[in-house]
Order: sequence, then C-alpha cells, then structure tokens
Amino acid sequence: MTFNDIFKSSFLEGFSSFSLLDTVLSLGAAILIGLFIFYVYQKTYNGVLYSRSFNVSLVAILLVTTLVINGVTSNVVLSLGMVGALSIVRFRTAVKDPMDLVFLFWAIAEGILCGASLLPLALLGCPVLGIFLLLFANHQQKDNPYLIIIRLMDGKQEGRIEEFLQKEVKKMQLKSKTVNGGAGTELIYEIRPHDSDSGFVNVISKIEGVESAVMVSYDGNYAA
Repeated sequence: MTFNDIFKSSFLEGFSSFSLLDTVLSLGAAILIGLFIFYVYQKTYNGVLYSRSFNVSLVAILLVTTLVINGVTSNVVLSLGMVGALSIVRFRTAVKDPMDLVFLFWAIAEGILCGASLLPLALLGCPVLGIFLLLFANHQQKDNPYLIIIRLMDGKQEGRIEEFLQKEVKKMQLKSKTVNGGAGTELIYEIRPHDSDSGFVNVISKIEGVESAVMVSYDGNYAA
C-alpha cells in the first residue's frame, strides 16, 4: 500500500493545487488594503462614539473573505459546501449608520477581489473609494442642524422660549413636546443657528422656570 493509496488522490490533488505564493500575495495585499480602510474609516467617522473594535473587524472581515475566496476558487466541491454553510449564518448585529454598511461592503468586495487574485482591480478601486469618502463623508453643511432640549418646571415659559429662539436662530421647528404632569415639560427643537456661537443656550438656561437647556448635534436620526 502506497502513500497515495492511504491519503487518496483527491487529498494530494487538493494540496498540489494550493499555491503558496498566490496566497501570500493575496493576503499581503489584503492587509495593506485593510489598513487603508482602517485609516479612512477613522478619519471619516462622524458618529458620537468611535468604535475601534468595529474598525478592526473591517480588516478581519477582509482577511477572512480573502481566505474563503482562495479556498473556493481552488475547489469546485468546496465552493458548493461553502455556499451551503454560509446560507445558514444569520447576523443579528444592527448597523445604525449607513456609512458603516458602505465600509462593510467595501471590505467584503476587496476581500473577494484579493481572494480571486484580481489584485490590480482591488488596488485600483481602493484609493478611488478612499479619496471619495475622505472628500465627501466629512463634508459639512453650511447650516448645521442642532437639537436643543429644554426642560421647563412648567409650561408657562413655552411662549417666551419660542419667541427668544426665533430671534436667535435662522430656523426652528418643534420636534417633540413631553408633558410630565407635575414633573414639568420637555421641549425639543430642531434649530439652525446663525453661526457657531452657542451663547444663547446659556441665556435660555437662566430664564426663570427653565430647569435645563442642552444643545446637541443633529444628524436627522434622533429618537426621543
């Protein structure tokens, strides 16, 4: 009984079809591209709390996708089994920011290209997308919207607050009003200040009957 008889020809053929050089090149390119995506995500993030773990996971997803595609392209039977295995996977993590989805698809697409040995396409598309995101993802509007949250001891000062805000901001709109009975009233306005000066918030907080006044950046996805 020979060595070939013990391990079967299919095992040896699969091992012989594996190219160490191609794998090293694809993984090396994937690491470089992953670091570039890591840098772009860090520079373009506009959320409240930056998640380093999510950014690291983008690089890991790119590398894992590269390995999977390397295996799939070398064996047709394995590719069918991989499709069946991945079809039962369910991801429950909620992605709140649409830009996070862009980076996820970017990492997966680059991993597929690297795993399929389409390195010129992967390296060409990477800086194009990166420059586009660096130029436009951090682009700020001329009139940045804000939310101002005002808590009143009672509702008597509501008219005075609205009159004051109309003089201090370009535009205002009532987004939410909560009346807590004897606990007071909470007003939430979307405002567009004349400039970056937020001194009028201090004035509002000193008005009689105002318990607190808070101004926060508003991206259009606020949930009370």
